[in-house]
Amino acid sequence: MKPFVTVVGPSQAGPGERELMLQAATEAFDRLGVEGVVRIDVPGRGGEETEDSGMRPAVAAVVPALQSGSLFGDGSAVLVVDADQLHKAEIDIIAELVTVAPDDGTVVAVFVLAGAVPAALRKAFGSRVETVKIDRITERSAAGWLAKAARDRGIRFDASAAGALIRRFGSDVGAMGRALDQLAVDGGTVTGDQVLERFKNRPDEPMWHIADAISDGDTGEALRRLSDFLIHSHPLQLLAFLQNDVRRRALAASAPDYEAFVEMDGGRKGFPMEKVWKQRHRARDTDLRRAVGALVRADLHLKTTPEPTHRVTMERLTVALCHWYGGRGR
Repeated sequence: MKPFVTVVGPSQAGPGERELMLQAATEAFDRLGVEGVVRIDVPGRGGEETEDSGMRPAVAAVVPALQSGSLFGDGSAVLVVDADQLHKAEIDIIAELVTVAPDDGTVVAVFVLAGAVPAALRKAFGSRVETVKIDRITERSAAGWLAKAARDRGIRFDASAAGALIRRFGSDVGAMGRALDQLAVDGGTVTGDQVLERFKNRPDEPMWHIADAISDGDTGEALRRLSDFLIHSHPLQLLAFLQNDVRRRALAASAPDYEAFVEMDGGRKGFPMEKVWKQRHRARDTDLRRAVGALVRADLHLKTTPEPTHRVTMERLTVALCHWYGGRGR
């Protein structure tokens, strides 16, 4: 068994992905057969001074944990959560410790992180690392997870129950699992009305759900998604996302081909770029100009007017965008 494990989730992992990442870390320690794990939660970058060693106090415990068990007891096991938030100096120190760590099972470590493993750590691990990848959870994949989780608990759904759970919890499979545990105690067939009545959650969802609804011209769905988003986040965050979205749409509309579009946007390919490119003929140039103007006015309004008016502004903007470049509205 390899002494090091990296659990790698998607960048900007949501609560559902984080739940699965930590679950995978626990399963890794079970496979390694270790107990008494030292957990280190890496703080966000900035705001905490480093010690003379070059490490922040919250991270410094990783040093003795990664030292040989022959020096510090019978063995050591460490879980480093949010390893993508490590400073460069901290990464260099950990990489050096990993390089000299023994392969006799006295030192084992699991690193949980979103995005890519830092190059220095990847080099230090060499062939002594097992990688567990956690994919981004969408509502579609969450629905598949939900079906299996319900079967495992012996829960029966009516035709609307699964959709109601997705509506309440989005892609947060951790929270959804806890809801299923409650429903399993009740017994009987779970109905959609029962779910909506019992659970009042508003899912903390990524902004692209709103953009997708706008792109489809589904005004009702876009407004529902907007309402959920504003429970957890600030409208300026969504506004910045929508500004980037309409900018990309304008670039796609003017680009001669996909490669040129990617180059104009900064040269980074991916599914979001492909999606915008496929929809490049959906909106007219005049509608894109209207959308840009509306976003500028909304930005000014949010920054200069009382907060109670912000929700109405975002709702009106959402309806307008659905009409302008989302299939002419519904």
